[in-house]
Amino acid sequence: MLERMDWVTDAAGALSTPLGRLVLLLVAIYVVLVVYLKRSGRYADHVLFYGPILALKTTRVGFFDIFRRISSPLRLYASLGVVAVALVSFFVAFSLLFSFQLLLVTRPEPTQIIAPQNILLIPGVNEFVPGTLAVWLALVITLVVHEFGHGILSRVEGIRVKAAGVLLAVIPIGAFVEPDEEELFKAPRGARMRMYGAGITNNFVVGLLSILLMIALVGMVTPVTTPIIHGVYKDSPAYNASVPSNAVVVALNGTPVHARDEIGRLLSPSRPGDIAELTVEASGQRSTHRLVLAPWPGNVSASGFMGIEYYDGAALQAYVRQSFNPFGILQYLFMPFNPSPDARALRILGFPGASASAYLDAPFVGFWTLVHLCFWSGWINLNVGIFNALPMLPFDGGYIFKEAVGSLLARIRLERLSPYIVGGLSWLMAVTMISLIALPYLFQFF
Repeated sequence: MLERMDWVTDAAGALSTPLGRLVLLLVAIYVVLVVYLKRSGRYADHVLFYGPILALKTTRVGFFDIFRRISSPLRLYASLGVVAVALVSFFVAFSLLFSFQLLLVTRPEPTQIIAPQNILLIPGVNEFVPGTLAVWLALVITLVVHEFGHGILSRVEGIRVKAAGVLLAVIPIGAFVEPDEEELFKAPRGARMRMYGAGITNNFVVGLLSILLMIALVGMVTPVTTPIIHGVYKDSPAYNASVPSNAVVVALNGTPVHARDEIGRLLSPSRPGDIAELTVEASGQRSTHRLVLAPWPGNVSASGFMGIEYYDGAALQAYVRQSFNPFGILQYLFMPFNPSPDARALRILGFPGASASAYLDAPFVGFWTLVHLCFWSGWINLNVGIFNALPMLPFDGGYIFKEAVGSLLARIRLERLSPYIVGGLSWLMAVTMISLIALPYLFQFF
């Protein structure tokens, strides 16, 4: 009962903040708007409801016709995209089946990654995805890029687009495009495959470009030499003296310091067992800590050891620059879930607790917001593209697989088997994904 009251108190406190009041205001406006539109029946041709989700659509979609002027390059682009989607689809399906087999052998305990709130990509609810405005904008960009890919290729392939619109649930959460189903059915298989794959292709391209832009932006910053404490080693002198993390060292033994190198020079004549008085500043407050210096691990130095790890802006910048390669870019897909020191250091990319401005000087105002947007736009686009490439209906990868199987079986007059093959693989993928989430909990229960 006490825990429940604490939760209620925390929730009430969050709603009493300016941001909480803004959220309540937006929710109230949205509810009033939905009730009004439902009861009045106004704008019925442009408003649809899917439970609590409001869809605003328009039939004025002539702007898609502009892209017919460059049909040949776009068909080539989409054809290459179908090949890429097929490769990703095979790799993801293989990875899921391999993970399922490994799961049965190792019988692991549940992790935070498969916790209920972390299954869906909802910023602020998913513990690994911060609920910032930049992340929400990145999500909207991802969905618009995906759906507009379908709309553009529909017109390039001569398929009429009936409507397009956005989905709202207090804030924009998606977009949609409605091709004419009859014309889509009559279109050649190749045209349908290009249309289905265009959204995923756009996600891959925008995702990669966003990550590359983020890497380029980080290369523009100027690392600072300020001695900022990133962390302290457990059971070290600094740990025992309660030296706080994310503090700035301002003096050592009464001597002011302004750079990490100065601390090293002042500690050089010290020996293990000596006393060091470290003055730090955190949140505008200064405090002095008395440390009994220890030997360096591995005896790499004869001087005393405090047990402090400093932020190293130059090393961080170099780390990001070195990721300018295919494998380096792929590492960003796992970075929000990666507990390694390198991943923690990359909080500059917009993870909670970021303090990049303290150790990297930005070249212009709003720089870190742009970096934040680029990273999450890349991360969400790539993950949405990979997920949609799954060879299962109703995902785009499933429709591409359906067309490919139908084409192959038609050559040997066995196209009637296509629904069973596609349906069987779809069920296999669905059961595998559900098992990867549910089985760790069942193993723990039994």
